[in-house]
Amino acid sequence: MTATGAPRAARLAKGARGSGLRAWVVRRLLLGAGQTVAVVLLVFALTEALPGDAAVALAGDQPDPARIASIREALHLDRPAHERLAAWAVGLLHGDFGTSLTSGRPVATYLANGVGPTVLLAGLTVALLVPLSLGLGALAARHEGRFADRVISAVTLGIYAVPEFAFGVLLVTVFALRLGWLPPTAVGYGSDLLAHPAALVLPVLVLLARPVCSLVRLVRAGMIDALASPYAAQARRYGIAGGRIRYTHALPNAVAPAAQQLARTIDWLLCGVIVVEALFVIPGLGTVLMNAVAERDVPVIQGLAVVFGLTAVVLNLGADLVARRFAPRAGVAA
Repeated sequence: MTATGAPRAARLAKGARGSGLRAWVVRRLLLGAGQTVAVVLLVFALTEALPGDAAVALAGDQPDPARIASIREALHLDRPAHERLAAWAVGLLHGDFGTSLTSGRPVATYLANGVGPTVLLAGLTVALLVPLSLGLGALAARHEGRFADRVISAVTLGIYAVPEFAFGVLLVTVFALRLGWLPPTAVGYGSDLLAHPAALVLPVLVLLARPVCSLVRLVRAGMIDALASPYAAQARRYGIAGGRIRYTHALPNAVAPAAQQLARTIDWLLCGVIVVEALFVIPGLGTVLMNAVAERDVPVIQGLAVVFGLTAVVLNLGADLVARRFAPRAGVAA
C-alpha cells in the first residue's frame, strides 16, 4: 500500500465505524420509541383491569346510584376505553398526566412533590454504589482465591440473600432502637431530607446493600475473565505493569456488563424504593403510589407507572451506549 493510500484507508475505516454507530443508535432509538408506546398501552390496560370502581369509591360508604352516575360522567369514566386511552395519550404528548380523581389536582403536582426525596435517595445510593462496586470488585479480582477475595465474596453473598425489608428492620432495630445513633424514620422531617442527613443513613444503606453485592460480583467476574484473556497475557510478555493491565485494559471490559446491570439497578432504585419509603415513612414517589392505590386514584397510578417505565427505557438505552463504548462487541448483544 502506498503512503497516500494508508491514511485514505484509515479515513474510510473510521467513516464506516461512524456510520455503523449512527445506524445502531437510530435502531436503538426506534426500539426505545416502540418500548415507550408499549409501556403506555400496558399501563392503561393494567389500570383498566384493577378491581373496583373509582366512582363508587368516591361516592362514599353509602353510594347513591344517581351520585355514582354523575361522578362517572364528570370524570369521563362513562366513555369507552379506547376514547379515554386516546385522550390520555394525547395529553401525555403535551406533558399532561391527567387530574387526580380524589383531589382534583394535576397528577404532575403529585409527581413534583414526590420526586425530590426519591431522586435524592437514588442519587446518594448510586454515588456510593459505583465507586464501592468497582473498588471491591477490582480488589477481589486482584486477590482471586485469596483471603480478601473470599471475604468479599462471602459478605456480598450473605447480604444479598437478605430481603430489603428484613435488612431495613434489622438496621432500625440495632442502630435506631438499641444504640440510638440514628432516627428510625423520617417522620417530622418533611421532604427536605438534606437538612437532616441522619435520617438518610439507614434508607441509603438498605438501598445500597443488594445492588452493591451484585455489581461487585459482576465486576470481579469480568476482570478475572479479562485478566485471563490472551491480550492480557501478551501485555505481560511485553513488560506492561500489572496495575496498567488491570485498570486500563481489564477494568473497561468489566465495566460494559456492569453498566447494563447498573441501569437495571437504577431502575430498581426508582421503582423498588417503595419498600424503603414505606419502612422509613419518606414522602417520595413510593408513598404517593401507595396512597393512590389505596384510594384507587387511577390517573396518579398511570402517571407514576409511565414515569417509571420511561425511566427504564432511557436508562437501558444509556447503558447500551456505555457498553458499546467500552466493549463494541457488546453492541451486538444489546
